[in-house]
Amino acid sequence: MDREWNDNQPIYRQLRDRVVAMILDGVLKEGDPLPSVRNVAAEYRVNPLTVLKGYQQLVDEGLVETRRGLGMFINAGARSLLLRGERQKFLGEEWPRVYATIQRLGLRAEELLDGATYRSKSKAQEKEKEEER
Repeated sequence: MDREWNDNQPIYRQLRDRVVAMILDGVLKEGDPLPSVRNVAAEYRVNPLTVLKGYQQLVDEGLVETRRGLGMFINAGARSLLLRGERQKFLGEEWPRVYATIQRLGLRAEELLDGATYRSKSKAQEKEKEEER
């Protein structure tokens, strides 16, 4: 998880969003435990109640379950539930802005795909360099 906090959103919400991103990216899988509240609080220098509030949002959304005495774990089906919700959110909120920008700049589908291919290659090259170190 990133150690930098954004002033535009409460930290508990940013923690929640980071866990969601880790689930979507496959870093956290169904059945995996979440890092303990104490560890996250100490590592990121935030109040344990802030971490607990972020985790509680995940519980409320049905993505995480609490197992008494054991901690919190990713629920079965959490990733597919998130994908549905995040796709709807993207199509409803973000895509209209992205589409408007594409139209405003007069970009063609080929240009967009070429840009995506270029970025993928660059990221792959960066990863190879990191692994060599």
